[in-house]
Amino acid sequence: MRHLLTLAGVVIPSVLLAQNAAAQAGASPAKTVPPAASAPAQGVAKGEVLQFALENSKVFPGTSRNFWVYIPAAYQPSKPACLYVHQDGVANKAPEVFDELIAKGEMPVTIGVFVQPGRVKAVAPDTGDRVNRSFEYDSVTPDYARFLATELLPAVESKTASDGRAIKLSSDPNDRAIGGHSSGAIAALNAAFERPDLFRRVFSGIGSFTDIRGGDKFSSLVRKMEPRPLRVFVQDGAQDLNNSYGDWWMANQTLERALTFSEYDVAHAWGEGGHNGKEIAVVFPDAMRFLWKDWPAPIKTPAGSDAFQKLLIPGENWVLVSEGYKFLEGPATNAKGELFFNDVPNSKTYRLNAEGKPETFVEESGKGDGQAFGPDGRLIAVAGGENKIVAYKPDGSMEVIADGFRGNDLVVRHDGRIYVTEPGWDGKTPSQIWLIQKDGSKKIVDKGLKFSNGIALSPDQSLLYVADTKSHWVYSYQIQPDGALAHKQRFFQLYVPDSFDDSGADGLEVDVDGRLYVATRAGIQVCDPAGRVQCILPMPNGKVANMAFGGPERDILYAACGDRLYKRKVRTHGVQSFQPAIANKKNNGG
Repeated sequence: MRHLLTLAGVVIPSVLLAQNAAAQAGASPAKTVPPAASAPAQGVAKGEVLQFALENSKVFPGTSRNFWVYIPAAYQPSKPACLYVHQDGVANKAPEVFDELIAKGEMPVTIGVFVQPGRVKAVAPDTGDRVNRSFEYDSVTPDYARFLATELLPAVESKTASDGRAIKLSSDPNDRAIGGHSSGAIAALNAAFERPDLFRRVFSGIGSFTDIRGGDKFSSLVRKMEPRPLRVFVQDGAQDLNNSYGDWWMANQTLERALTFSEYDVAHAWGEGGHNGKEIAVVFPDAMRFLWKDWPAPIKTPAGSDAFQKLLIPGENWVLVSEGYKFLEGPATNAKGELFFNDVPNSKTYRLNAEGKPETFVEESGKGDGQAFGPDGRLIAVAGGENKIVAYKPDGSMEVIADGFRGNDLVVRHDGRIYVTEPGWDGKTPSQIWLIQKDGSKKIVDKGLKFSNGIALSPDQSLLYVADTKSHWVYSYQIQPDGALAHKQRFFQLYVPDSFDDSGADGLEVDVDGRLYVATRAGIQVCDPAGRVQCILPMPNGKVANMAFGGPERDILYAACGDRLYKRKVRTHGVQSFQPAIANKKNNGG
């Protein structure tokens, strides 16, 4: 008889607990062979397992795959079932385990979906299939989650049990779990991480969080990406792989420490096993008990790191302000904190009225783009369609203050100097930065970026920051007394999702503590003054071009996200560059 103890709210065989304690103390794990998985209890009603094929995926073009659906005996279509998805087909005697746990009330009635990776079938007898396993599973992108959501799960619900029962899956992510081994494990955690609206319970066995297709970055993303409401069980053994891609044993401990650091609901089982399913089969029933403990109570969103706790307010999420635009840009706030923004293709400038509703401020903006308020209260804007920089008075009347180039974004200093980025839209004109003096004279103060875009000042206005969209850098310049730029440096290093070749860095903002906010493909990346990404805030619709701090206290972060405008109340306060500079707060602090 094996003894059982409790670890992080889950029952784990004591032999694995002993190995875990030894590993955490820096000693070699005890050389004990884990006991065999217990046999299913007698008299438990058995569900059925049906096999199907899914052909011609659109997400992974040309691929076909088999999948199996486990339907528990207790399932009734009148109540949509919970869901467990497992990569690489049926494993861990999962149907038998589910039969027993469901019968004992230790997990809810759950339909299991066990899917193989895709294959592109050979076109000739003497050629091989293209096997998609690593591409689908190891890639840290949203594609596999999209495949599950748009192709696999709809295919499952199109089937029926052998007795004709319709298969109905709960759409509540709190009712959904996903798991896998090795590359299937990183596929599972990545799918839940990318889409917590699909899955919130994750089982990871001998996970490949190593340098195969970016998996070694996953632990860093767990620390930096805004926390999701997830519960995770992590398993590995000390004899797991150690090869040119990395050390699986160390990588899984690093992952567990990252999840713990960010305050996720996580449990783990460390053993001595290798890269196989022996120890996984032992812990799998207890892992399921942990994942489904206290169901249907919702899984909570963790607080995250110190950086998140200093920035975000619990319970304050993104709120949709308005929608229905073509492409929003240029959010800017005046001294009162009132927001103005542009719908570029429609050539209109809006402002939010006292009720927080958008109303037209400029009927024809010349395809207004980036904009910012000046110290005199005028709204300085790029009229990109007319190659002009214009200024609007509070009554909407306009005057041209510079022309002859097509700008993108701009920032106005407290002394009235204006810096404007010109990306080099046509590929012939070089990307450059313009300085417009108070007297209206203009000159180029820098060239050489790939695509100069968002622009901002440090709180003390000694440094100028410029985003290079087609790279993973935000550049820093020191502003000289005459407005010239010196000591150019690629300073802020941004995260680039594996789906893209560049960060897509766009609009910039700064707060009173010197943090730089960068609109990117991954969301809003928040960097410390030393140039390091601390936090990443994904957007509800997956898009963001620019942002601005508004409200009377400048503690509302507005985000222009394609066709939608969002807002979120935060703990910090934004800087308005047209106001006097804030005393130095260690722009380049360590």
